[in-house]
Amino acid sequence: MKLSHKEAQIEADRMHDVLLLLDHLAMREEATIKIILDCLYDIGSIYLINQRTKVRPLKGLLNGIARLSKPAFRFFALRWFQSTCPQLIANWLHAQVKFGTPSQDDTNTIEIVHVQDTLPERVQQQATEIKTLRTRIKWLTGALISIAALWGSTLMLGR
Repeated sequence: MKLSHKEAQIEADRMHDVLLLLDHLAMREEATIKIILDCLYDIGSIYLINQRTKVRPLKGLLNGIARLSKPAFRFFALRWFQSTCPQLIANWLHAQVKFGTPSQDDTNTIEIVHVQDTLPERVQQQATEIKTLRTRIKWLTGALISIAALWGSTLMLGR
């Protein structure tokens, strides 16, 4: 179903209002967002450490480092949340209030067909990105272990 120009303008204005309200909510409820991010960080760091590290004594050291890095994570994650999530939530909500399936005339159908046509290319690109990210994780894990070892040896020599 196509919307008239006036209806489309009303829809765009109302979605802009929703975005502004979500943005205001994200700014006003900063303390709540920090608590949510802290909880997610605690869960995610435990899973990541348990998944990537097999040596039990090293897990304790990495858990300590994860606790020390939480304030830095909170700072960057809060900025990311406030700049990105209101738009993501507004887009999701907008998709929820569109009822029915798009017609053949709708541009969404064209976008879906376009995505399906390029799916193998996108899958290949995503596979390449995943390999790159895994390599970066290995390098960062090695760097983290090296830094922890240097930090520990510095503390031991300082005594």
